[in-house]
Amino acid sequence: MRLFLLLSLQLSTYCVYANADTAIVNVNADTTIHHANDVPTTSELMDERVPVFNTNLNYAQKRSIPNYTTRLAGIIVPTAMMTYGAVSLTSGTLRSLDRSTKNEIMEDHPTFRTSIDDYLKYVPAAAVYALNMAGIKGKHNFADRTILLGMSSVLVTSSTFFIKNATARLRPDGSTYNSFPSGHTSVAFMTAQFMWEEYKDVSPWYGVAGYAVASATGVLRIYNNRHWVSDVVAGAGLGILSTKAAYWAYPKLQRLFAPKNENREPAVRTMIMPNYNAQWKSAGLSAVLMMK
Repeated sequence: MRLFLLLSLQLSTYCVYANADTAIVNVNADTTIHHANDVPTTSELMDERVPVFNTNLNYAQKRSIPNYTTRLAGIIVPTAMMTYGAVSLTSGTLRSLDRSTKNEIMEDHPTFRTSIDDYLKYVPAAAVYALNMAGIKGKHNFADRTILLGMSSVLVTSSTFFIKNATARLRPDGSTYNSFPSGHTSVAFMTAQFMWEEYKDVSPWYGVAGYAVASATGVLRIYNNRHWVSDVVAGAGLGILSTKAAYWAYPKLQRLFAPKNENREPAVRTMIMPNYNAQWKSAGLSAVLMMK
């Protein structure tokens, strides 16, 4: 006796076969098998609201627009912040705003000094590890998130160092010519974006808290008379973009190094080491890739 199989599969894409004599069957726990005499009619299938694959190109395009727009907006904002900082290097209007802000702060708080901003910039990154230890799991496991943090740290510190030396802007207190952009702020927003990326699917409030800490770091740099407003704005944008770049590149690097050697051992091994820059009073992580 010929049997016909009707599959009820919970898949993201559905397909209806017109040929009843031939079908490719993938049986799992959700598969329902019917005898030939019990095969439902087309109207019964429609009553059960069986999804059918939608081949409308406009429909597919519309579904992809929100995700694309979200990613684009996430890049536009930090890019605009960096652009603002870059324009301030030559714009008399923005330089006047920098100076007037400094003068007002120094007039209201002439003796303000604190070193808490030297440590506050690391709080969001430390919070990610603390939350994971407390059982509130983020997006990645320990190894992956540590590599991502290391990549972000390398990107932000190297970029900040290069731009500081290229622009040679004098600090508000007249101490050195490496004011632009703010290194403390770039690191703070790098760690804040790191916290956002790890916990945005758990609760957006974790990321909001991280950004609040990063913003406080930037404000303290201005109140300490160590940076202009435009230094802080540019540093924030650079920090966010550095983390976004790391999260964009890491999956591609994983796929690139996915093949294994003949001994079934990973083709690439990763060693993570802490590092400390005494000049900038900053700590970070270095990731070393060892390829067989």
